[in-house]
Amino acid sequence: MANIKQQVKRIGQDAKRRSRNVVFKSSLKTAVKRVEEVAAGVALEDAQNLLNIAFKKLDKALVRGIHHKNYVARQKARLQKHINAMLKSPQA
Repeated sequence: MANIKQQVKRIGQDAKRRSRNVVFKSSLKTAVKRVEEVAAGVALEDAQNLLNIAFKKLDKALVRGIHHKNYVARQKARLQKHINAMLKSPQA
């Protein structure tokens, strides 16, 4: 344990940020999984709504510095690919 006042405060701040980031990352992963699950089905409108939510969370993660810009771009491309495949399928 640190015995410098500033470092004690820094440790507390880091723990608080880490816990917030864990919660946000978890909700982001859930949003991405929901898009993938719905994209496997035939509910195009639901998939697009969930895609918008996932994009919003990915953008927020980028702004907050939780994820790197390349990670966000890769995830968005993957999810959009699922939706595009739904549009091209004859079931839609």
